[in-house]
Parts: sequence; structure tokens; C-alpha cells
Amino acid sequence: MGCFASTPKDSGGNRRRPGSIGEVSVYVPGLRIPKPVDFAQSLGDHLSKNIVERLSALRTRIVVMASQEGPTITRTKKKSATQHGDSTLADLQQALEDYLPVLLGLVKDGCHLQYKVQFVWVNQEDDAEETAMSNAWYEVLSVLHLMATLSLSQANLLLLPRTSADGYQPKVSEAESRRASVDIFLKAAGYLDCAVRHVLPQLPTELRRNLPVDLAEGVLRALCLQALGQGVDIQLGMAIDSTKATLAVKRRLACEMVKYWQQAQDNITNLPLGNGWGEKHRHFVKWKYVEAKVCIHSLPPDMANKCCL
Repeated sequence: MGCFASTPKDSGGNRRRPGSIGEVSVYVPGLRIPKPVDFAQSLGDHLSKNIVERLSALRTRIVVMASQEGPTITRTKKKSATQHGDSTLADLQQALEDYLPVLLGLVKDGCHLQYKVQFVWVNQEDDAEETAMSNAWYEVLSVLHLMATLSLSQANLLLLPRTSADGYQPKVSEAESRRASVDIFLKAAGYLDCAVRHVLPQLPTELRRNLPVDLAEGVLRALCLQALGQGVDIQLGMAIDSTKATLAVKRRLACEMVKYWQQAQDNITNLPLGNGWGEKHRHFVKWKYVEAKVCIHSLPPDMANKCCL
């Protein structure tokens, strides 16, 4: 049912503490990037040459782009009016969207080919944390996680304070960026929800136990709820700024926000996340949960009392 190799042995072990990641509005996990695989050697006797070459070309494009652009994606400190960060994210996201439907052909209807290729991914923040599994569902899970991570990075770029570069002024207003970020948060949540509901159950129990901590079910659920919580947070901020939004609307959004952050905290509290990014994620979720509860208490008493804390 597929084999694996993972380092370090303890997936919740001591990951290198992240360096400076600049100013952030959104917690973005460390980028997991794929390492090259040889589809021709593994699938050459089972698939047509055209399909093998297409798989190879699509995945190689992702490997090259993620390796070259990954460090700039996770360390963007200010949003530049040149939109270089956005174009990088969009190009890599498109490459993943092109690859995913072709990859799914390896797992369609329990196809035996799903066990023929050993897929290798490494966390950009710690080269020692490399995980290899001979199961195409692991590749699907990793692709969905990367798509969600890129979406969270894109939302972060949209919400960062703006600066001009080379004399150019930002073309998109702050309000438009906030509205756009809501859709991106929902997209990220969709990728993660799909990973938890439809992909994780396809992996044998043994492989699920040996997934890197980034792909643990609790972490994926927490990231999904984080995306939903931050999307509602932005909506609440826009409602507060709007003269047309009623107190009932603001109360509903505030209650949803508390619910999402409480559930995110419940999913991540007892996970063995170790140091570094996992610790940052736990602190971020705890901070946002406390912030959400403070927001509830800032509502008129009759409104706040109707929210379940």
C-alpha cells in the first residue's frame, strides 16, 4: 500500500527556528516543495509516452519554480506596487492547477499505478525534514497543501501595508484588496477541506501516522479554520466601516469569527508541533482567538450576550 521514508524520524521533532519573515498579516506555514522524480523509469512501461512526458513536464515546472521562487514568496516584507509577488504566486498556483488533474489520473478508480512512483517533498524551512512516499495520494495531499499555502501567501500580500516601487503607485485600493482577500481565504479553506475530507482517508493508516507534521490532520483542520476565521475577520472589518451594516450582521460575523478561531485552537492545542513554525502557528491561533473574543465584548451588551463563547 505504498512505502515511505522520512527524516527526521520524529515528524514533530526539532525543526530549525525560522528566521526573519518580515511583516505579516496572515500566518503562512513553511513552504513544502517537491524534489524531482523520474516518471519515465516508474511509469514508462505502463503509460503512453505522451502522458509520461506531460506528467514530467508539469511537475518539473513546479519543482523549478518552487525552488527558485519559494524563498521570495515566504519572505516578502512589503507589498510592492510592481506586483512581482502576486505574479510569482499566480504562476506557481497555475502550474499546480495544471498538474493536479493529470496527477489524479494515477489514483482514479484505485488504479495500481498510484504505488509506482516515489514522491519526495521537503520543507523549505528545514532541509532535513524530507518525506518520501510511494503513494500518489501523498502527492495529491502535498499539492493541495502547497496550493493552500500559496493562497494564504497571496492573501498576506494583499493585506500588507503598501509601498510604491520605482515611482509607480498601487493600482488597487485597500478596500479592493480586502475584498479580494476574502475570496482567497475561502479558496485556501476549500483546498484544505478537500485534503482532510477526501484525500487523507485514502492513505493507509501506517502512512498517515508517518506524514510530516505539516500534513497532520489537526494542522490541516486548524489551517482551514484559520482561513475561514480570517475571511470572516475581514468581512467584519468591512461591516464595521460600513454605515449600511446592521448590528445584527456585525454580531453574526463576530460570532462566526469566534467559533472558527476556537475550533482552530482546539485542533492545534495538543499537537506535537515542536519549535519554529509550529510554535508560531499555535501562538498565532491563540492570539486571534483572544482578539476575536475581545471583539465580541466590544459589541453592545444585548448583542454580545447572544453569542456563544
